[in-house]
Amino acid sequence: MRRSNIISIPQEPSWLDRKAYPFASHWFSLPDGRMHYVDEGEGDVLLFVHGNPSWSFEFRRLICSLSRNYRCIAVDHLGFGLSDKPPGVSYLPQFHAANFARFVDGLDLRDVTLIVHDWGGPIALDWAVTHPDRIRRIIALNSWFFDISDLLMMRRFSTIVGSGVARWLTRRFNFFTRLVFKGSFGDRSRLPRATHDQFLAPFATPSSREPTWIFPRAILGENDWVSRIGARASVLADLPALLVWGMKDPGLAPVLPTWRKAFPRNRCIEFADVGHNVAEEAGDRLIQPIQMFLEDHRL
Repeated sequence: MRRSNIISIPQEPSWLDRKAYPFASHWFSLPDGRMHYVDEGEGDVLLFVHGNPSWSFEFRRLICSLSRNYRCIAVDHLGFGLSDKPPGVSYLPQFHAANFARFVDGLDLRDVTLIVHDWGGPIALDWAVTHPDRIRRIIALNSWFFDISDLLMMRRFSTIVGSGVARWLTRRFNFFTRLVFKGSFGDRSRLPRATHDQFLAPFATPSSREPTWIFPRAILGENDWVSRIGARASVLADLPALLVWGMKDPGLAPVLPTWRKAFPRNRCIEFADVGHNVAEEAGDRLIQPIQMFLEDHRL
């Protein structure tokens, strides 16, 4: 597979824990800034797509293990992680989806296995439903890509955390990443201070925290856009899918049956003790099930 637009740029923030995240940094040029990404290993492409307020750091354990046999690519959306944080852009999910599409097309990625979490689902599947010939497998961790307006917990979350008061708290105190993110864990002891710092550090200024508020507001505000993805998802229905769910996630645990219906060739793993942040909480417990799924569905 072609590797293009790969530019190694030494850009090492002092807070970055290279022992936990021992990957070379690459950047992809976009109209509004540089998108940082990881590109480790050789073989079939595993493309990791994070949500809010995360970045490719959340997939570090999986990348370290799976890159022995696969090419693991993990992006940081603009405004997140090590990517640029341009002012004056919308940071709506459509903005990230358009950038993601440019990235995948720029690297000419094919025969892709998508590994998505949270908003990574609609961002990546918006591209996938228009390029079904380039997708081979889907691995989803507590995400969605369809109308969720009937889910009371999601409506409440969007209304409260997407409110003007929450915006002020987020800009002033990094409220979303400091408190909401931590509160979404089934067991908060699985987010030690040193790890939490890696998620807090990218949002060092009030303006840099704005994207973390825009996403929860968009759960309701951009639901029509997400629903249109779900309406086109039948083109992906024959794909093998691994659904790994944290069942202590009150917002997205109820959507698991919708995923299972959308992807009949699914294998489902439920973690009763895990909340929303599956890759962070389940940790090494994810590695073997994902390896087995990939081996059972060789390209």
